[in-house]
Amino acid sequence: MYQIRKTDFFERKAKKFFRKQPQLITNFKSVVEKLSSDPFQPSLKSHKLSGELSEFYSCSLNYEYRVVFLFEIRDREIILSNIGSHDEVY
Repeated sequence: MYQIRKTDFFERKAKKFFRKQPQLITNFKSVVEKLSSDPFQPSLKSHKLSGELSEFYSCSLNYEYRVVFLFEIRDREIILSNIGSHDEVY
């Protein structure tokens, strides 16, 4: 199991995001649960990013929205850092 942490930026961004998209709260809870058990489950479509975001990974919340996270193997932590549409997070 991996421990899930959220950055302060993520907390602020998620608050605004879920105010506009309340129907995705259930999806988000499911994604967090899957991330904590296995961050590379095929249903999450997790992948490493490139360029300026090369230290981050991304997974799908649904077809349109993504969750960006840092993956700390030595501490068995996943740090959620951004949420939003493809264009917003990249």
